[in-house]
Amino acid sequence: MATSAQLEILRSESGGMTEKLTRDMVEAARIIAEKTGGFWTNQLSNTDQLVAYHKMAEEIWTQTNGTIDGFVQSVGTAACLRGNGEVLRRHNPQIKIVAVEPSESPVLSGGKKGSHKIDGIGAGFVVPLWQEGIANQIEQVSTEEAIAMSMRLAHEEGLFAGTSTGCNIIAALRLAKRLKPGSTIVSVLCDTGMKYLRSYGDALSKAKA
Repeated sequence: MATSAQLEILRSESGGMTEKLTRDMVEAARIIAEKTGGFWTNQLSNTDQLVAYHKMAEEIWTQTNGTIDGFVQSVGTAACLRGNGEVLRRHNPQIKIVAVEPSESPVLSGGKKGSHKIDGIGAGFVVPLWQEGIANQIEQVSTEEAIAMSMRLAHEEGLFAGTSTGCNIIAALRLAKRLKPGSTIVSVLCDTGMKYLRSYGDALSKAKA
């Protein structure tokens, strides 16, 4: 059975993730669903996904034997952070929940929106599923820092991840410095490095030059 897809490319004026690009993508999805009768998941506003993250939190609690001290997650839709945070806090209100956002667009921290190149996070506005108080702290990570950590994960740990994962690990390491020795911090490798192959190759070539 042959299948096919028609791609609709949306351009970013700055070449990065911006509020306008996020809203343009949402509107494009809405129009396609309207024209084709397709199902639009409406990921930014769909609360159904929280149930899956509630299950994920239970798995984290079980696999850490209830010893988790911190949970760190970058904010795209905010569902992963919120869903895990809600359940983990029911088990232990003392668990530190840390949100991560691009330093170039720190809107959750009350800063100005901007352009960044960390795929999947930093919508450029406060997303609907975000709730004040769900995070104990909001960490800001730059695109440059995220790329560097992604490359470090591949080189040192054999983990082929992307920039949003890089954000998570940087923020997790920062949290580790603030907590007592022996603390358990959980984060998520939420993307793959496959779409960054060219960027990694360019960076490696510069490093060898």
